[in-house]
Amino acid sequence: MKKISFLIIIFITTFITAQESNQNQSDFDFGNGVSLSFEDGDYNFNINGFIKPTYVYNEMTSIVDGGIVNEINRQFKSKNSVLEISGNANKEKVSFSIMMDYSLSNPLLEAWVGYHPSKSVNLYFGQKNTFLNNREMIFNEDILQFTGRSLLSQNHTGSDGEEFGLFIETTFGEKFILSPKFAITSGDGRNSFGEDSRDSDLGGVKFGARLDLYPFGNFSEGNEGSVDLVGEEKLIMELGFAYSKNIGTSHKTGDGHGDIMFYDANAKNNLPDYEKIFVDLLLKYKGFSFLAEYADAAASALNETYTETFDLLIPQQISEYLVLGSSYNFQLGYVFKNDIGIDFRYEFSTPEFTNETNNAYENSILQDFENMSFGISKYFDNNNLKIQAGISSIKYFYGDETTIAELVCQIRL
Repeated sequence: MKKISFLIIIFITTFITAQESNQNQSDFDFGNGVSLSFEDGDYNFNINGFIKPTYVYNEMTSIVDGGIVNEINRQFKSKNSVLEISGNANKEKVSFSIMMDYSLSNPLLEAWVGYHPSKSVNLYFGQKNTFLNNREMIFNEDILQFTGRSLLSQNHTGSDGEEFGLFIETTFGEKFILSPKFAITSGDGRNSFGEDSRDSDLGGVKFGARLDLYPFGNFSEGNEGSVDLVGEEKLIMELGFAYSKNIGTSHKTGDGHGDIMFYDANAKNNLPDYEKIFVDLLLKYKGFSFLAEYADAAASALNETYTETFDLLIPQQISEYLVLGSSYNFQLGYVFKNDIGIDFRYEFSTPEFTNETNNAYENSILQDFENMSFGISKYFDNNNLKIQAGISSIKYFYGDETTIAELVCQIRL
């Protein structure tokens, strides 16, 4: 952390002392942070970040021993306190990024180096937000449509989506765009780097691919999220498909490590394989936006598997350890000309294992639920300053209900 602080001081000092010339330039732009450019733009550095002070009201209603119990929690916190340092060397076709969120106990989010052999091919190595999850999880926290991520994202992804590995992104076409992407990672989520890390890698590797189709061209610059902030003059559509397989997972969503362990008959590690499929559709037109997402997760390689208590694992019992089943998420929004946006979300799930009454297996991590959310946002200077309020009502089919209300103020520098 001291090294990072030292780098920040160097960058800020350079920014203050840099002389404006044809070769070296410095600039500050609200939303894009501090930018330094050297050698006529051949070398560039940027420091930016954002914070999200938040108030959360959470009311849970549970049925306990035939009676109703209400529990209310209130919390003030900073959901995100993000600092990013990035740069590129155009001649060498290299870029880098270091991103940290100081609201987390382990703040390192991203740390990668990129190589760009052409405009259509980009290679990245290091810890990076993966594209193998659903569309909402690909978006950074600062461009979310609601005050928080959907239950689909929370249930099917264990962290913020960062993984360590090799990422290949390609793009072809102009009017009809195809964007195939491929990744091979440790399969252990964030902050797992093998023998030199505080955490040891478990299982094998995770591999996967995503294909995004843009039949009517790409979204306008600065309009990458699920909200139509610029008001697309023509219908823009993205259709995405993602698949991943984690060879030997020790985490409920395959995005972490060390949370669960299984063994074979000889008491050796015998971790199950874990597969995920995502399909998403995003439409934008003149302030309107629509996002639909589907997620499905399944486990395999479970023959003669024993738990930590060395009991033979029965089929439905695996749902106590891994998120298994399908989830659906639908989001509809509109941004008025005065930059006020209103949004509605509906989502539900279908667990893989059910009991004799066709409800979810009672100990399953993924339960039958139905969630409806309403949000309102006021945007200032595009997405650089915004105030959001939202309320969600979550109903579980076994009787529990949760109401969550949030107020978020975000500023990006």
